[in-house]
Amino acid sequence: MAIASISPATGKTIQRFRPHSGTDIEQALEYGARAFEEHRRSSFADRSAKMRRAADLLEADRERFARIISTEMGKIFRASVEEIEKCARGCRFYAEHAEEFLREQVVTTDARHSSIRYQPLGIVLAIMPWNFPFWQVFRFAAPAIMAGNVALLKHASNVPQCALAIEQIFREAGFERGVFQTLLIENERVENLINDSRIKAVTLTGSDRAGSAVANSAGRELKKCVLELGGSDPFIVMPSANLGQAVSIGIKARTVNTGQSCIAAKRFLIADAIYSEFISRFVDGMKNLKMGDPFDPATEVGPLAAENILRGVDAQVQQSVAAGAKVLTGGKRADRIGYFYEPTVLTDIPQNAPAYREEVFGPVALMFRVRDSAEAVALANDSVFGLGSSVWTNNSAEQEFFERELESGMVFVNAMVASDPRLPFGGVKRSGFGRELGAEGIREFTNIKTVYVGA
Repeated sequence: MAIASISPATGKTIQRFRPHSGTDIEQALEYGARAFEEHRRSSFADRSAKMRRAADLLEADRERFARIISTEMGKIFRASVEEIEKCARGCRFYAEHAEEFLREQVVTTDARHSSIRYQPLGIVLAIMPWNFPFWQVFRFAAPAIMAGNVALLKHASNVPQCALAIEQIFREAGFERGVFQTLLIENERVENLINDSRIKAVTLTGSDRAGSAVANSAGRELKKCVLELGGSDPFIVMPSANLGQAVSIGIKARTVNTGQSCIAAKRFLIADAIYSEFISRFVDGMKNLKMGDPFDPATEVGPLAAENILRGVDAQVQQSVAAGAKVLTGGKRADRIGYFYEPTVLTDIPQNAPAYREEVFGPVALMFRVRDSAEAVALANDSVFGLGSSVWTNNSAEQEFFERELESGMVFVNAMVASDPRLPFGGVKRSGFGRELGAEGIREFTNIKTVYVGA
């Protein structure tokens, strides 16, 4: 597998990278193991100062880092800038709250003293995706490093410049060599890394297939893993909703990052009473989106990240249409250079169509008509995934019903699903297990140690 930067906007190769050798990998593991012994004993104040410095570096050079993102994976430039700014916020959040989240918890028992302590594990291997190439890394690395762990990154093969830039940020922030390292390696070499005794835990963000493979390897080695996998998030709209807001946010939620987001709205479950009007407005909005160069300020939809992703999305659409789905707009590759796919809306999707069961990782909205909230929940839960859910209703009883009954790790009411450093992030079913972010996220890679002192 080639490790290279290829422009999604033109299809041209920008730069190729030599994969790290077995010797490089061994050296990284040695550096990480040595760094952990020192880093784990550092004070929260010391880690916090360095993490704040990382935030400063991100903000000071946000446009350069954003340009790397947009060049390598095609994200709209202003969205890339926002991603860098979010990384800085994440760093500052854990710099401020890590000590509080990991403070010893005293528990009243029959003992003279009993408590819970949170202690770091060691080297955590992170296998990260290309779609949010900085944020996915920082939302793992900031809490893991603040907890006293050290990080080893295996990034996606199409964003090597992002991976190397992140390592440099942590080094410039003052973290010792080995606290955060990037390995440019092929997927086939990951299993051997997981098997290495110096790797103490694994985290992966990616497809459910990749998650299953990593969980299998980690399970054989009895190592903790956190998996944030795919999603086919429902976007439910009931008659009491603000229809105009639901339409505009719905379009944004489906086309964010050109639809290449695990928490993008994918299945739109619309109440029968408002279905026709919602569809009409939604289709008009999708038709009017401006597709183009990620660096053009007017662009609203950029290219997909790679040729194989474009082919995969198109195959899902064409096979769904062959099964009986109807195309209301789009439905094909855009007639232009680069990996562009037309913003698409499908309806009348049969259960045997790929679009009904699979995650569609592109700007393709799937429309379903439902009679009421009960049918909406039944259809929303009829999925192997359970990451996020967005619900639009101003009926308080409906809100409580959806919050309680939806099978997902996150339920957002009258808002699109998004990650926030203050809140735990993750899913159920084939969307994975474990949590990132919040207090739960920093505790995932700690030894939750019980201390009991008898009378």
